[in-house]
Amino acid sequence: MKVYDNKTFAKAIEKGPVLVDFYADWCGPCRMLGPVLDELSQDDDFEGKLEFGKVSTEDYPELAEANNVQGIPCLIIFKNGAEETRIVGFAPKAVMKVKIKSALESIK
Repeated sequence: MKVYDNKTFAKAIEKGPVLVDFYADWCGPCRMLGPVLDELSQDDDFEGKLEFGKVSTEDYPELAEANNVQGIPCLIIFKNGAEETRIVGFAPKAVMKVKIKSALESIK
């Protein structure tokens, strides 16, 4: 998964679709979700269709604030620079795959 910062975030979400995981290292659910997203980023259902990246809310609180991130983990799928859908909280891999797949299908 790519790591975005203040300099790379805007360019990363310019086209899309791109899923951005807003997380913090101290957040237990975020630490559990990280490996799930790493696995899903390699999944055949998403390869070439969805880019995966992440933003640390500790290191870049202004990005979290600009995107109205209230709770973490917060996954936002962007397309053409605009938020298309949001998934908040942890879910097991199978559930998260369904949620992401459904979100991706709704923005085509």
